[in-house]
Amino acid sequence: MTLFFYLATFAILLNIAASLVRVLRGPTRADRIMGAQLVSTAGVAILVLLSLIHDQPGVLDVALLLALLAAFAAVGFVKSLSRDGAGDPEGET
Repeated sequence: MTLFFYLATFAILLNIAASLVRVLRGPTRADRIMGAQLVSTAGVAILVLLSLIHDQPGVLDVALLLALLAAFAAVGFVKSLSRDGAGDPEGET
């Protein structure tokens, strides 16, 4: 079972490498933030898998913190795109 977790972790690391290309190349800011969100989500998945592999429940707390920070980053990005900083830029007319 541990080998499966290591293989899953490696596959997620490959996913992070692919999303970093999107973060670096763009072409728009939305593409970059979506790539960054994918990196953070994959980071949470890797931390959860490593917590299971090494039986370290404290690593789950770090994974939850990373997920919370990623959510705040997404909200901050959406607010930065709106004119008045109030909310969803697609909802504006």
